[in-house]
Amino acid sequence: MTIRIQIAAGGAGEVRAETLIIPIARRGETPQRLPQGLGALDRRFGGRLSDALAPGDFAAGREDRLVIYGPKGGDLVRCILLGVGEADKIDDSVLRLLGGRVGRETGQENAGRVALVIPPGAGFGAERSAPRLAEGALLGAYQFDRYKTGRKQKKSKTRASLQLVYVRKVPSITRLRADLREAVQVTESQLLARDLSNEPPNSLYPETLARECRRMARSVGLRCRVMAVPELERRGFGAILAVGQGSVHPPRMIVLEHGATPKRKKAGTLALVGKGITFDSGGLSLKTASGMLEMKHDMSGAATVFGAMRAIALLDLPIHVVGVIAAAENMPSGTAYRPSDIIETASGQTVEIVNTDAEGRLVLADALHHATESFAPDAMIDVATLTGAAMMAFGRWATAGLGNDDDLLDELRAAGERTGETIWPMPLLDAHEKAMRSKVADWKNAGGRDAGISTAGAFLRGFVGETPWVHLDIAGTGMTATRTPLHCGGGTGVGVRMLTDWVRSRCA
Repeated sequence: MTIRIQIAAGGAGEVRAETLIIPIARRGETPQRLPQGLGALDRRFGGRLSDALAPGDFAAGREDRLVIYGPKGGDLVRCILLGVGEADKIDDSVLRLLGGRVGRETGQENAGRVALVIPPGAGFGAERSAPRLAEGALLGAYQFDRYKTGRKQKKSKTRASLQLVYVRKVPSITRLRADLREAVQVTESQLLARDLSNEPPNSLYPETLARECRRMARSVGLRCRVMAVPELERRGFGAILAVGQGSVHPPRMIVLEHGATPKRKKAGTLALVGKGITFDSGGLSLKTASGMLEMKHDMSGAATVFGAMRAIALLDLPIHVVGVIAAAENMPSGTAYRPSDIIETASGQTVEIVNTDAEGRLVLADALHHATESFAPDAMIDVATLTGAAMMAFGRWATAGLGNDDDLLDELRAAGERTGETIWPMPLLDAHEKAMRSKVADWKNAGGRDAGISTAGAFLRGFVGETPWVHLDIAGTGMTATRTPLHCGGGTGVGVRMLTDWVRSRCA
């Protein structure tokens, strides 16, 4: 289901909708009252809105909800009061969460047309709140249900309607609608990333991921180039070939390119690199049955790059951006790569395989080298569900970040703060690199249990040369089993809005 979001301003008394939603903020110990400017709306409800708040027992907490039904025979069916907590603590995060709750309400089968009536007051300024509310509404309404057989009988609710109604006039409705349109474009790109991550592995594998990239690129004007096995062999991409050789689905290296013109290249070149393991069984170092359950999401880094490149193209940002996706399926078979194998990567460096379940860093090694050598980027970010250590350290709440350029990491952390995605810095020491050195090759692909995030990062650093680079480990944040106002469970699309914001900041 998708939501069509519109904006209106200048009064709420004439709103036409079956479901009204009003956010109620708490102001210290003062009993909650109906916000200013909603008197006409209250009269249409026969005074039931103010009556419902009169006893003072609606706490207006961020999980509080009160439904009030309109007079029989009236045009307004229901009004839902949603608490948003303290009025002086309404920030972007609170607005997104409110939007997510509104999106859930909008997605209900009986909701009809929905209007969110936004009162005047601090925290609800239109320029700030409209994009955040729209982001939240789209994220909150998202469901991955394309494989449910009853879905075809529910076509009437595949396109819901949400109107953001500001009680007071806004300075520039034209500018506000443009900001809203951009927020929708970026967030819908995140939803497409969720779709990719949630696809079952019998549907999404390297060849079909490449096909989806081509289709998306055509729709938004990106260049797309796909390298299949013969070209990978010619170029010496031994790492991705090794990981994929056990599967009936051969690997692909996918390159998406935006702004490949002299003018935009003059503004700079940025590279986004994504790990695209469409299913990770662990290979011959086989995972447990429970350990495989979420492994269709092991291509979430690739999904993030896919979504970010789409958003960057739709916004037509004036800079050259390259997205490189290393797609492979890690499976056990008679042709699979083995522990103790030594492989040669695209950079010419050799790697001893000590664990076939440490495959993500191998495909990234070839992808990072290709991005560096072919495009000479001014900055490069890789995104990967790389280590269980990241999930153990941060759970589902923060992305681990490390690299060879502290200023670049700070830029990404700032973009994360603006978009509601926390990036936590991790150390990258010479000792971490030493732990990844092999006695029989240049590297080994696993360094033991200690400092797993940092040792994996040290390995990747060996393939970026002097390029300013940051590695983002989304093993915890790329997927979730927990239902929240912004997530229904499954792939999250984390990083799409953050990377788009970062690229935009580089254009300033």
